[in-house]
Amino acid sequence: MRTVGLAMTLLAAGVLSACTQKADAQSPPPAAASASAASVEGGPYVLKGTQVWTVPDPVSGRDYEVFVSLPASYEASPKRRYPVVFVTDADYAFPIIRQVARRVNLDGPVIEEFILVGLSYSRGDNGVVSRNRDYTPTPNGPRNAGATVHGQGPAYQAYLKSQVIPFVEGRFRADPARRVLLGHSYGGLLGAQILFTDPAMFHAYVLGSPSFWFDKRHMMTMEADYARAHNDLPAEVFMYVGGYEAPGPSSRHASGPDMVADMKAMERVLKSHGYPGLKVRSTVLEDEDHLTVAPVGFTRALMAVLPAKP
Repeated sequence: MRTVGLAMTLLAAGVLSACTQKADAQSPPPAAASASAASVEGGPYVLKGTQVWTVPDPVSGRDYEVFVSLPASYEASPKRRYPVVFVTDADYAFPIIRQVARRVNLDGPVIEEFILVGLSYSRGDNGVVSRNRDYTPTPNGPRNAGATVHGQGPAYQAYLKSQVIPFVEGRFRADPARRVLLGHSYGGLLGAQILFTDPAMFHAYVLGSPSFWFDKRHMMTMEADYARAHNDLPAEVFMYVGGYEAPGPSSRHASGPDMVADMKAMERVLKSHGYPGLKVRSTVLEDEDHLTVAPVGFTRALMAVLPAKP
């Protein structure tokens, strides 16, 4: 089972050498904060132009942070509203996506500019505890997960809808009609849960290496329940998975769930319903596994759901 290790792998590789700067009503402007940080020898590298806001969950009593990165044209275009990409597992995914979006546009627009919102883990919890609890749809976690709590994905979904989305759209020039949710692994599982229970929360869903294997493929049951009650699924869905995310002699992981087959099965069943408002695509990224596929998967996903306008 390969659901959790990506953040730790990327941290070990030095991908997350950056930290975001704290922003609130009393904070100095970004330039001043950056200058202050830079004056301390041996201090942390600051990811300039980013913000961190605390958005508490009044129901659970937990504090969560959201990381925000505004597009380059934001200040110069005061009347423009932007699509928003909400990304789970922000501790590793936020800086990667931010740099991907900037780099692919160096030679001309490839990806439309967007506001990036990183959904961090609950304060005081490590990533494993927070994501096991918040990104899963049932309490039936895998046996090797120990005593960590699972199954509070519906509660976390309610928090996103009632607290995070209103916070972002109330403070920034976000386009409510163009919300994108991007999640990898358990984050992709959470995205599928929202897709099949409240699809209007987002207009596009990126399900990266989604853990459809969770709880005896419970997500397939959720999909079937949705299909029995609805004639349409108005959403854009993009899925990716690494070619090595399947057991076999050519895989880097000889055992475990066949995540390639699971993704293809989900795409087939979604297309079989003939939903008029659904657009679904998927890709298998060869020579990539569950840990290495994320950066290229993020890139392909952004190009697919937010292509630059001609």
